[in-house]
Amino acid sequence: MTVIATHDLRLSIAGRTLVQGLDWAAQPGECWSIIGRNGAGKSTLLRTLAGLHQPDGGAVDIGGRALAAWPLTDLARERAFLAQSRHDAFAYTVLESVLSARHPYHANRYWEGSDDHQIALEALASMDVSDLAARDVRTLSGGERQRVAIAALLAQQTPLLLLDEPANALDLAHQVSVTGLLARLCREQNKTVVMIGHDLNLASRISTHVLLLMGDGRWQAGTNEQTMQSALLGDYLGHPIEMIEHHGRRIFIPKEDSA
Repeated sequence: MTVIATHDLRLSIAGRTLVQGLDWAAQPGECWSIIGRNGAGKSTLLRTLAGLHQPDGGAVDIGGRALAAWPLTDLARERAFLAQSRHDAFAYTVLESVLSARHPYHANRYWEGSDDHQIALEALASMDVSDLAARDVRTLSGGERQRVAIAALLAQQTPLLLLDEPANALDLAHQVSVTGLLARLCREQNKTVVMIGHDLNLASRISTHVLLLMGDGRWQAGTNEQTMQSALLGDYLGHPIEMIEHHGRRIFIPKEDSA
């Protein structure tokens, strides 16, 4: 069963067409990376997939059901969304922030007496932030706050995960561990991940599929092997890319200017 799909989707900003005629679908167990240069419409598309932005044409459906037809509580059980940035106005603890992701499952009931506490603690542990559980989220570093946000996303326990630059603000070790965890969720739990990222090597390592956006309406979607090609990436990113093989892995390097 298709997890999420778009039909003749059109997106535009300030009169400029970003995406035109997008017919695309993601299946259970697939890990998609959305790649394109700045301003190509990646975040706009992801917010549209999450139901947070109205398209200029076409439609999105989740589980074969039109996005607009989903009650909000039911939708929150189907898809989780990680925004590119967030603002913490109140002094919630890290644990309380993650527990809030469990709200769709209990409506007006409190978390006590359920398994939410254990789920939240497990999510914090998976992001290596268990020791921060009692901290005020406003005191965290950028990387720590990002890992807490991803822990909340995981605690929501949805089959579809939509992430806008999940590696943002993370150090190298946590970039590798977080993206590796997302890949395992697809591979071992049959979840569907759609994420935005700028690191071609991370995308190549963990993604089963890639959606390329040009920013002028054009797009191309396919498997990792079909899309992670030097000439194609260079065209969509506006800079020549060189690919080398190293111990069975493909490594992508921007070519230096000849000047």
